[in-house]
Amino acid sequence: MSQKISDAFSAPYDPKKVEKTVYRRWEESGFFNPNNLPIADNAKTFTMMLPPPNVTGVLHMGHALNATVQDILIRKKRMEGYRALWVPGTDHAGIATQNVVEKDLKKQGVSRHDLGREKFLEKVWEWKEKYGNIILDQLKTLGASCDWSRTVFTMDDSYKKAVETAFKHYYEKGLIYQGERVINWCTRCATSLSDLELEYKEEKGTLYYIKYPLKDNPATFVVVATTRPETMLGDTAVAVHPDDARYKTLVGKTLMLPIQEKEIPLIADSAVEKEFGTGAVKVTPAHSIADFEIGERHRLPLVKVIDERGKMTQESRICEGLNTQDCRVKVVETLKAAGLLEKEEPLIHNVAHCYRCDKVIEQILSKQWFVKMDGLAKKAADAVRSGAVSFYPKNFEKLYLDWLDNTRDWCISRQIWWGHKIPLEGVDDVLDTWFSSALWPFAALGWPSFAKASEGKPSDLERFYPTQVLSTGRDIINLWVSRMIFSGLEFMREIPFSNVYINPTVLAKDGRRMSKSLGTGIDPLVLVEKYGADATRFGLIWQMMGVQDMHFSEEHLLAGKKFSNKLWNIARFVLQQTENFEIRNSKFEKIQRAKLEKPEREILEKLEQTIQSVHDDIDAFKFGQALHTLYDFVWHDFADVYIEHAKTKDTHNAKRVLSFTLAAVLKLLHPFMPFITEEIWTSMPIAEKKLLMIETWPTASS
Repeated sequence: MSQKISDAFSAPYDPKKVEKTVYRRWEESGFFNPNNLPIADNAKTFTMMLPPPNVTGVLHMGHALNATVQDILIRKKRMEGYRALWVPGTDHAGIATQNVVEKDLKKQGVSRHDLGREKFLEKVWEWKEKYGNIILDQLKTLGASCDWSRTVFTMDDSYKKAVETAFKHYYEKGLIYQGERVINWCTRCATSLSDLELEYKEEKGTLYYIKYPLKDNPATFVVVATTRPETMLGDTAVAVHPDDARYKTLVGKTLMLPIQEKEIPLIADSAVEKEFGTGAVKVTPAHSIADFEIGERHRLPLVKVIDERGKMTQESRICEGLNTQDCRVKVVETLKAAGLLEKEEPLIHNVAHCYRCDKVIEQILSKQWFVKMDGLAKKAADAVRSGAVSFYPKNFEKLYLDWLDNTRDWCISRQIWWGHKIPLEGVDDVLDTWFSSALWPFAALGWPSFAKASEGKPSDLERFYPTQVLSTGRDIINLWVSRMIFSGLEFMREIPFSNVYINPTVLAKDGRRMSKSLGTGIDPLVLVEKYGADATRFGLIWQMMGVQDMHFSEEHLLAGKKFSNKLWNIARFVLQQTENFEIRNSKFEKIQRAKLEKPEREILEKLEQTIQSVHDDIDAFKFGQALHTLYDFVWHDFADVYIEHAKTKDTHNAKRVLSFTLAAVLKLLHPFMPFITEEIWTSMPIAEKKLLMIETWPTASS
């Protein structure tokens, strides 16, 4: 064995000695930037946008899986000769970032109100500069081959211009309006939230059955079931379903609202569920989004009994100044004393919480800014129904379409300080974070500027939009994916991507969600330190066998580590056997099989089958299946069978087939395990060798 090969393979594979050096080699090559790739000017483009993680974020298992999937796709396309661009960036994450900085200030005994808006925003920028890019650096440790020179932050000046342009467009088109409607309100964060920013948690509650007497016959009651009796102080009607025979003769009559002694109508509305409770529901138009819509249809008055602090208003009368929980106790006691509480039943129900601070959400009447959704939602729905945009797995199309077909106008104003200010004079609110991230596929490429780049070359926006694949999680299909699609169609007149891959959700081994607070979270960087980045990537992808809830098991990372060692040993044997056996890359792919013996022909046939299978599976987003196929070929067909045969055959053809097969294996494995494959490639006996990351992807006809 030559000195070089002996030094490189004398010890077992140690990822700690390899990965940082290899990544530095990639970065120094400049090949993450598609402008530097050794490809033809007319090469096809392939573009992906990294879903921008929050600047408050650190790498978790979901990030690691999603980044690995995208890296597999971009590395394969780069090797196939595409002008491959993967754009990274971070999201300013309005509420989340403001909360983090406020907590930091609280430790110093200071609030944002003590500082004032301008000084507080200076503190946020200081925090962002210190911590905001941590997650991107962590992605590098995992091997992500993004074009870091194009990193975008959603509060960059160029991105601000995009947000302002989009707002102005919608506003002048009459799609943005200010109105008083019921919205979701977090009393802790003191801001509105959209329906999609809520987290629902199962909680033990009580279903209270309250008697509403008929005005003309107080001995007759309509019984209403509710989990929130405190809101009855703002009731302006009771509603039943039009087809509910139990109430046919009562619809249109007048009831007396208990405690308040106010007259309210009994109305019929098809939104009422006949099966819930008694089939009669209280209607509080100022404190329920659904009730607000009923109120609009029946022109009911709006009575606001809960304010933005979560306190009861003067309109509540007997509970003024109390918080909602204390008011509930007082209302129930008062109803019992009046003989108007029929019964109470224990109930397990879903309660909405703020997705950032976990506070229970109130629904209150508030003046906010909204985007009219009817036309935009139809555009986004038609894009999928027509097949212009496809989901993988396909079943997620239903989730997407169900929401769009039933969506309400989008509340885009937030009462916080950190974010994109609504660009209207005298308005202090900022825009919903998702308003700006909806522009990501084109704003991150320079929109609204269409100017040509230097020397007459096309701009990034002209060259790389639309993108081809979006890889993301199912939890933001409606928050983000749908909004990017209608935004792309509205502003670019073109879909932003043609394929949406929804990666599995990574759960703990016992099926619980991963959470630091629950003690079920796992830090991917700890796993990288223990097993190496390649083994971590292997372990994640290995488990992606068509499931949508992945019960993560560390044993698969150990299998990945063992496979790395196996590959290292295979390479050592092949390079020993082919010492001083140099072959030119241009002729390397051409082996006349007719002149080979049966073992050589068989391994090449299986290799060709593997190449085709892996190629097809990656393109079909079947990443786990592709990796299983590769594993079986490398470990069993190549190592267990052919290499054992080659140990007894020291022929020229055997050496050619060993080198050829190893080279093909390294290329196929590179998107999955980039570090070890690149390191082995440096020792391959090929005269015209380049970095493996830009070598030619093998084809079945090779």
